[in-house]
Amino acid sequence: MNPAIASSFDPWALPPLPWRFCIEVSRIAIHGKGSLRLLHGQTSQALLDLAPGEQRATCFVNATAWLAALAEVTASEAGAELLVTAGAGAEVYRALDRVIFPADQVQLQALETLLWHGLVEEQGPENGAGWGLAGRHWLLSAEAPLPAALQQVQPLGADLQELLRYRQGIPAAPGELNAGINPFELGLDGRVSLDKGCYLGQETLAKLHSRAGVKQQLRRCYAPPGVLLPQAGAALLGPKGERAGSITSCQVGPQGTWGLALLRRDWFECENLAGVQFSLPAAASFSSH
Repeated sequence: MNPAIASSFDPWALPPLPWRFCIEVSRIAIHGKGSLRLLHGQTSQALLDLAPGEQRATCFVNATAWLAALAEVTASEAGAELLVTAGAGAEVYRALDRVIFPADQVQLQALETLLWHGLVEEQGPENGAGWGLAGRHWLLSAEAPLPAALQQVQPLGADLQELLRYRQGIPAAPGELNAGINPFELGLDGRVSLDKGCYLGQETLAKLHSRAGVKQQLRRCYAPPGVLLPQAGAALLGPKGERAGSITSCQVGPQGTWGLALLRRDWFECENLAGVQFSLPAAASFSSH
């Protein structure tokens, strides 16, 4: 890359508006008066106060608070609708099915696979397009025709969409989901309730919040041409060979290498390590960093 171009190159610049992206999601309708209580006890968010039509973002974690999936819960007159936006919807379905008893008065409906079409535009509600981006979105089956608003806009290619995921800090398997990482480390603080009582993973998350905090945090990273970014799963080392963190996802492009990394506590303020540039993901929210 020409030095003059490199000095003005913004690796995280968004394409000119409007544009759209598409992700696969899973929808599970849950019927019965115990629907919200079920999800309240199996996810990280407080949900019992949701009124029909209201929506709240949450996480599925295991007993040790490792993140397994991201979801949106919408209360309905029939119960609730669960939309799994990151992670395996089939695994979430099986996990819920295992903990339902007749006394719960809850029935899981069939799992649906849908496409989330996010239209990113200047006008539109905050996070309306998804992934922390303003605009609108549609949930459609793979066979459904696209509405005119989507047909008129060019979609991102797969490579650019992956870079968008890094920019925003959206977790995905295998690097950030089911990888021994908790929601606080990924900047998902807003999806966690600390005062709603007992739920799966609650004890670990409460300890992390009340004690010294997390040992690592998510950062997006960029390595210009000629600068080495380790492969996903590899360690990031400091100048003395000390472990500074690890790469969770990465992708090589014509103008460098992009990715996501987990930096250790002593390196939270690091913005450059051996030429690799680090910054906070746009959609991440940490209580402190």
